[in-house]
Amino acid sequence: MNDYAGRCGSCAAYTRVHEDPARGRVGECALEVYPPPVKATATCARYRAKGAPPPPPPPRAAGQPRGSGGRPRAPERAPSPERRAHAAPPPPHRSPLPREIDIDMDIDEFRRVLREVLSEELGVGRAEMGGRWEGGEIVLRPGKEGTAEKRIPLDVFFHKIVMLRDKLRVLEQKINAHEGLSDAEKVQLQAYITGCYGTLTTFNVLFARREDGFSGSGRDSD
Repeated sequence: MNDYAGRCGSCAAYTRVHEDPARGRVGECALEVYPPPVKATATCARYRAKGAPPPPPPPRAAGQPRGSGGRPRAPERAPSPERRAHAAPPPPHRSPLPREIDIDMDIDEFRRVLREVLSEELGVGRAEMGGRWEGGEIVLRPGKEGTAEKRIPLDVFFHKIVMLRDKLRVLEQKINAHEGLSDAEKVQLQAYITGCYGTLTTFNVLFARREDGFSGSGRDSD
């Protein structure tokens, strides 16, 4: 595990770890920073070592009631017979949920199902990067001599491309469902989004499946 110090392989949010014949040690990120499969050597700013205490809770917002602060609550007095006579009737008994809808799954399985439901509702989904790009890098080499180049792992860059694609899809849905926009305004805004898709078709080469990529107008698509 020392080989993964500070990396996903030793992070507390790294789950479903297994060995992949082609990619080595991979797993899933419970925080969904990266789409699965996530390499054990990947890194992000939300790393937390296994066994480390969770981050402190956020500060109390203005107007939010304070907690009990550890003070013991005073024991409640039993109502007198007169008060019991005028007390409101107890709420009607509610039958328990039927056994047929009981959920029998661990937390990891529940998170996986929840991600799938949200993906269907929001029109987003997973996308797989082409196998030939695994382990690759984007190298930004400046034209000015004496300045350092910038290297970006392709899996990190691909994750950002997929996030951009998903946000554009959600924006499309928001525009189409907006009641305050006229049909002409929706068409105009949709044209801008289609233009963005066309500009981004350059990156379709990174997707394992062409249908997961971007599709703009005929003149914009590559």
